[in-house]
Amino acid sequence: MANVFNFGAAGDGKADDTEALQHALEAGDGVLRLNKGTYRITRSLVFDLTKQGYGAVRGEAGTSRIVMAGAGPAIRFVGDHQGTADPGSVKPHTWNDERFPMITDVEILGEHPEAIGIQLQKTMQATISRVLIRNCQHGVHLVERNRNFLLADSHIYDNHEYGVFFDDCNLHQMIICGNHISYNKKAGIRSYKGDIHNLQITGNDIEYNNRPGEDESPNGEPTGAEIWFEAPTGKISEVTIASNTIQATVQPGGANIRIWGGPTKPLANAVLIAITGNVIGSQTRGIELWHVSRVTISGNTLYDGDEFSLLASDCTGIAMGTNTICWRGLDSDPRRDGVRLEDCEASSISGLVAHRLGAGDFESGAGIALVRCRDTAVSDCQITDPFVRGIELHNCERCRVSGNSIADRREKHLMQQAIRVSGKSRNNLVQNNLVSGAVQKPIDVAESTATVQGNVEA
Repeated sequence: MANVFNFGAAGDGKADDTEALQHALEAGDGVLRLNKGTYRITRSLVFDLTKQGYGAVRGEAGTSRIVMAGAGPAIRFVGDHQGTADPGSVKPHTWNDERFPMITDVEILGEHPEAIGIQLQKTMQATISRVLIRNCQHGVHLVERNRNFLLADSHIYDNHEYGVFFDDCNLHQMIICGNHISYNKKAGIRSYKGDIHNLQITGNDIEYNNRPGEDESPNGEPTGAEIWFEAPTGKISEVTIASNTIQATVQPGGANIRIWGGPTKPLANAVLIAITGNVIGSQTRGIELWHVSRVTISGNTLYDGDEFSLLASDCTGIAMGTNTICWRGLDSDPRRDGVRLEDCEASSISGLVAHRLGAGDFESGAGIALVRCRDTAVSDCQITDPFVRGIELHNCERCRVSGNSIADRREKHLMQQAIRVSGKSRNNLVQNNLVSGAVQKPIDVAESTATVQGNVEA
């Protein structure tokens, strides 16, 4: 391994060490070993694995810092892997010269507004661990095509746009675990277009990825997302988001988890997603789904959604169950938080424990609201102290509300109805619910068609 001081690097944070570091990595055995120090560079350190063979960057137990004073990535790995993760598709030159590039034990600090921490292109089994990246445009940037990517035990912190960015990238088999991904101004983890499959995000603290005080970013996008996947074209599928803390400050347009597919029929751009065992809260929307199919949301603790803990629009196959949702404000505060499904079908909300949901008003809406939904059930939920009503179906068809317990336990009741079926709803079933404490008619089907049977008013 080449000692960079032998190639003229100063490591004092003042001299331009670009040429010395590039010379060291090209002249050595492909491992750039950075001693304790601050290395200021003005151009990317490029590891061309197709020419240099195996490559790695290794710092000195976190005491090595790279300051990127120019635009572009501080460290860039370029390979030539054109296959998949299937061993039979990997060419001999990838195994012999390019596999498993690694970056460890180093800090990257952006000094230029367009600096990027690490960029990976056409790599196989790239691994980033024990790295701190801050004040860059993006922390970790994956482009074009990569396979079997690992990011672990790192701090991706206070970057101008995205912490981890899958940029129109063909990327399968990746794990993001055990990291702090915080205070990035647009999103903590962002995927846009591309072909993304087999992604596990687990055991991370992902929080405060927003731009406080701004309603939208300069290009008109919503701001503030801890995790933001968008596939207007391409596809994202087989995603697990589990055992993370995902929270922020409330911001207009913000979401803890935002997943947008494309309005294709059938829905195919964003599918097969599990959101399980997370703590999610303190944003405008906890989970926001548009044009998404086959999502399981279970075992999460959701709290203090300024608008909704879950908003799903034009989705199918949403299974939301065994979560807790709680809004912690005072009765005198503006009413907040709820669950809302719009234009969804073949979905289910079951086993939910929901406390003090304030979504809706005296005209429409509820703690749990289904709007223009079909073949969807709300069942076996415990809904306590909703502010306006517990459950509402509006313009819904073949939906079922059954086995729920809905109670306003305040000394002065605020819940108008426990269950309301309104608009042009038809062929719905409301049965075997236990309701208590409604100011008006506990179960109101208005002029809609619904079968009401076996309900009990306590």
